[in-house]
Amino acid sequence: MSVLLAVASHAQMPVSWHYTAKKIAPKTYEIHLKASIDEGWHLYAQSQSENFIGTPTSILFSHHPLLVFSGKPSEIGDLEIKKEPTLGTEARQYEGAVEFVQKVVVKAEVKTNISGSIKYQVCTDERCMQPTELNFSVSLN
Repeated sequence: MSVLLAVASHAQMPVSWHYTAKKIAPKTYEIHLKASIDEGWHLYAQSQSENFIGTPTSILFSHHPLLVFSGKPSEIGDLEIKKEPTLGTEARQYEGAVEFVQKVVVKAEVKTNISGSIKYQVCTDERCMQPTELNFSVSLN
């Protein structure tokens, strides 16, 4: 089993990202995009209700002719559903940490990279940071 770790860090951001690729079978990998969230902050889930007013997390993988993606990334973490009665909204969010996991199959026995971007927003109960877009790249060996 081969694992590669890359770390992204943004000054003054209340979230840091770690990327890993884990080989789970011949030609099959799991891409793990883990967000570590500072205390007091939360990061929004990919799926939100219609009346949601923030920016849900979205993960876009760059097109690669040798890669086949299986569905959309799953989320591993303690999902909270927060209702805001004043605004009549609901938010699906994570505090502490959340991991987005994408299964991918490589069509041939080759070393390659998988890259893409993560768009996300983090907030406290009082304020939100502007939505941020972060590029990532993980090596598949």
